[in-house]
Amino acid sequence: MIVVKIGGAEGLDSGPLCADVIELVNGGSRIVLVHGGSHQTNVISERLGKPPRFVTSVSGHVSRYNDRETLEIYAMVVAGRVNKLLVERLQALGVNALGLSGPDGRLLTGRRKPALRILEKGKLKVLRDEWSGVIEQVNASLLRQLLAQGYVPVIAPLAISHEGEMVNVDGDRAAAAVAGALAAEALVLLSNVPGLLKDFPREDTLIRHIPQAQLESHLSCAQGRMKRKLLGAGEALAAGAGRVIIGDGRVESPILRALAGEGTVLA
Repeated sequence: MIVVKIGGAEGLDSGPLCADVIELVNGGSRIVLVHGGSHQTNVISERLGKPPRFVTSVSGHVSRYNDRETLEIYAMVVAGRVNKLLVERLQALGVNALGLSGPDGRLLTGRRKPALRILEKGKLKVLRDEWSGVIEQVNASLLRQLLAQGYVPVIAPLAISHEGEMVNVDGDRAAAAVAGALAAEALVLLSNVPGLLKDFPREDTLIRHIPQAQLESHLSCAQGRMKRKLLGAGEALAAGAGRVIIGDGRVESPILRALAGEGTVLA
């Protein structure tokens, strides 16, 4: 069982990834894909006259502010356009992909954050109309049924709260939750960098291996998207995934190369 997270950054081509999925499926592997869609959401939001607003939490975490209108635009883009175009591409190549989002069949369930505490121009503010959440449960039996019937689940990063509200969730941590729930052999987190870099953005400073016991020290130094990938990596390993590879999504054969150890391997 292999879980793959496809980044949502600009410039990442799904073609080489889909070719890898075909090869792995034909070789007998069971694959679950989780994707992002941040860049395309930004583009569509601008076109709709609702430009994205990014905020910094008191812990230094930068994220999209999700009021209800922003959530609905995000859901339209990631669960609609991004998810279905990826399913279409896989189907055209002979992979029986099936598109899902977290609310479908309560695939991803969690709690909605009641408020978001941010720092803006040096001042503490509390944003209460926030529609993001944290995953607490994965409907692993649903995924196992689909995999047993030969489907390749393609999951958009949305979840359903315990009260039945749709919420935005982080894609890397959604993939980590899925990998942990399925006790996946490997979780591959693809991005627009070759892995964790000791001296960002110098790609020749790639850190090739991080033992699980040393993850916390690297986490304290990481920033932005890489911090969330490392958080997800730690959560996946703690929940039972075999290993996590942060790999380069810009190269040919990105999944196969990551599984061969290219990138940053955490185990």
